[in-house]
Amino acid sequence: MPTAISGTNGVLQSYDFQVLTTGFSYTFASGTTTLIANPAGALATGTITMPATPADGMVITIESTQQITALTVQGNTGQSLVGGTMTMRANQPESFIYRLTNTTWYPFAGATNSQIIPGTAQNSTSGTSIDFTSIPSWVRRITVMFNGVSTNGSSNMRVCIGPSGGVETTGYAGSSGQTTGSSANTINFTAGFDINGGAAAAVTLEGALTLALLDSSTNTWVVQGVIGHSNQTTCVLIGGKKALAGVLSVVRITTVNGTDTFDAGSINILYE
Repeated sequence: MPTAISGTNGVLQSYDFQVLTTGFSYTFASGTTTLIANPAGALATGTITMPATPADGMVITIESTQQITALTVQGNTGQSLVGGTMTMRANQPESFIYRLTNTTWYPFAGATNSQIIPGTAQNSTSGTSIDFTSIPSWVRRITVMFNGVSTNGSSNMRVCIGPSGGVETTGYAGSSGQTTGSSANTINFTAGFDINGGAAAAVTLEGALTLALLDSSTNTWVVQGVIGHSNQTTCVLIGGKKALAGVLSVVRITTVNGTDTFDAGSINILYE
């Protein structure tokens, strides 16, 4: 696409307009500096590759009118890019600038990865576990939210995490304490983040747990949270840690015995 030169406005940067579909692969052509994506609806995935021969200081801007949940932005052959896979929010552009000395693209405008992304709320009215999968690799914090959640049994509620291969059930460390009136009791956990006293039959859970990435080199996550019961004078506090074998991709909510069935409420996550 040509670059227009106007005597009034100077150089008008060239752009490309594309109606993209999920799973797309797009490479910037030489001289194109802006991509306007106009999908019919939100897209799950897509890949954008930078131009092959950029000049030092070149700026590339990407804009989408719809959310792209897992957008991979990458350098062309022989180039590096700081960032990678991100969630691109609708109408929130992202820009990168090229440094020729080390052939690297740097993000410098836009903050798509700092946005708080909601998952899809799931009704906790059946089944023995609820999974949230395909969590983007750039995520550094996850909030698990409980809305009137209960089961048909008395096994404590458990939150497990894991890489793309599935949740891990060993190596957790920490404790969960339950207070009722003036009394309290605490448990330690090793197979998951267990919510002490959180799943007695007909007891409903309200509140949130926050998972935060402590060390990306070891995939170590820490947890903290406060859970209340809407039909009891009980409060649960939790704190712990877990190092994963790979990058976190899955969060599972279940029970310690794994057989009690959800019978009320809903669960969702936020990630950022």
